[in-house]
Amino acid sequence: MTARKTRPSWDEYFIELAQIVKKRSNCLRTAYGALIIKNYRIISTGYNGTPHGIKNCFDGGCERCAKREKGEIKTHEYQESCICIHAEQNAIIQAAYQGSSTKGGTMYSTISPCSSCAKMIINAGIKRFVYEKLHHDEEGIKLLQMAKVEILVK
Repeated sequence: MTARKTRPSWDEYFIELAQIVKKRSNCLRTAYGALIIKNYRIISTGYNGTPHGIKNCFDGGCERCAKREKGEIKTHEYQESCICIHAEQNAIIQAAYQGSSTKGGTMYSTISPCSSCAKMIINAGIKRFVYEKLHHDEEGIKLLQMAKVEILVK
């Protein structure tokens, strides 16, 4: 008799895929990954980095990130001037670009959403959010809770 192989749960499986997606990030500081799932199928993926056609962050594409790396500004200073797109935002944008509805979907992310991402998640109709690590902007979680989005920490 052979031992039965243990399979990951769907949540474990998709969080592991988010870990792979984040490897495409071109952020100087930290890599994040996200994906949107409907009916156990991947609708889209996203990672943090510069918009299409803009020089990658790690190649000097984002002045703010470059200044942060040189120690000219603090970690959370001038966030509004960063041109990079968050992983969650990219996943929603890619779904729209491909014409895939996110309504009723689940988003898996390597981090909880910031407040800006949370607003997009809510308005994209995503009903469930699964993440691994807490973002410093905890308002995102509060917004998801207010909108009755199911939240799960993995």
